[in-house]
Amino acid sequence: MISNPVVAIAGATGAVGVEMIRCLEERNFPVKELKLLASARSAGKTMRFRGKDILVEELTDASFAGVDIAFFSAGGGISKRFLKAVKDAGAVMIDNSSAFRMDPDVPLVIPEINPEAALNHKGVIANPNCSTIIAITPLWPIHKVNRVKRIVAATYQAASGAGAAAMEELEQATRAFLNGEPFEQKIIPHPYPFNVFSHNSNVDPETGYNEEELKMVKETKKIFGDNDIRVTATCVRVPVLRAHSEALDFECEKPITPGQVREILSSAPGIKIVDDVAGNYFPMPKDASGQDDILVGRIRQDISDPSGHSIAMFVAGDQLLKGAALNAVQIGEILVKR
Repeated sequence: MISNPVVAIAGATGAVGVEMIRCLEERNFPVKELKLLASARSAGKTMRFRGKDILVEELTDASFAGVDIAFFSAGGGISKRFLKAVKDAGAVMIDNSSAFRMDPDVPLVIPEINPEAALNHKGVIANPNCSTIIAITPLWPIHKVNRVKRIVAATYQAASGAGAAAMEELEQATRAFLNGEPFEQKIIPHPYPFNVFSHNSNVDPETGYNEEELKMVKETKKIFGDNDIRVTATCVRVPVLRAHSEALDFECEKPITPGQVREILSSAPGIKIVDDVAGNYFPMPKDASGQDDILVGRIRQDISDPSGHSIAMFVAGDQLLKGAALNAVQIGEILVKR
C-alpha cells in the first residue's frame, strides 16, 4: 500500500487524461504531487488541478523518478515503450490501453468485480476495454447470485472511444453535413454524421469478429475468472459524442425474473436503475454522459427462452469515465492508504 503518492499521468492532454485529472480532484485522491506528461507537441501547456496550474512535461524515460503511481492513456505502443522506465523507478503503471490486458501476469481489474487482483500486480495493472467494463459491471452482481452462462451483446459506441480528435471530427462533419458542404474524414474511416457502422477495428478473417468484439469475449472470461462463460458481441459505432450504450441478453444457470434482477442491481455499487416503463424512459447516452454510474434499464424476460433463464436489458455508461478514467482512478484507490 502506498501513502501520499506522487502521481503521473501519461497522455494528460487527451480526452481520457483530462478526465483522469478531474477524477483525482473530485474523488480527493491523496496526491502528494501530480506530474502531467504528454508528447513534445503538448509540452509547455498548463492544466488546472486543485486550483493550481501544472506545466505539462514531455514524456521521457526520466519522467518517472520519484513517481509512485503512473496512469497511462497514451496508446499501447507508448505503454510498452515506457513500462521498463516505470518499473525501474519503482512505480506502478495503471494502463488504459490493450497492451497488457491478456498477459496472464497482469491483473485486469474492475474494482466492483475483482479489486483483490490489483494487489497481486508485478508493476503494471491493466484497465479493461470500455465496452467490457460497461457491459459486465452490472452483470457481476447477478453472476454472484445466479451464474451467468452466456452473454449476447450489441454495442452502440460513441466517438469518445476513438479519442478527442474523433469527437471533434464528429462535430465538424455534422456541421458540414447540415450545411451541405464536403468533408474529408481523417480519424473515422466512414461518413459519421447520421450513420452507424461496424466498429472501426480490424476484423479477424478466421472468426469474422473485430478486435473490439474479441476484447469483450476474452476480457470477460479473465475478469470473471470463468473460461466457460460464453460471450458474443457485435460492436457498432454511432454518432454520439460520449457514453456507450449496449443491448445485453444473458442466460443464467437457474431461472431468473426481471424483479430479481432489479432487486440485485438496486444495491449494486456503480449502478443506477433507469427503468420507467410507463414513461418509456430508459438509459440514454445523454443521461450517462458525465455520470460515474452505469445506467441500467429495459429489464425484461427474454421471451425467446421459454425456460425462464434469460434476461434482456439495456445499459449506458460514460466511456471516458467508468469506461476509462474513473475505473483507472478507482484501481489507484485500491493501492493507496487513506
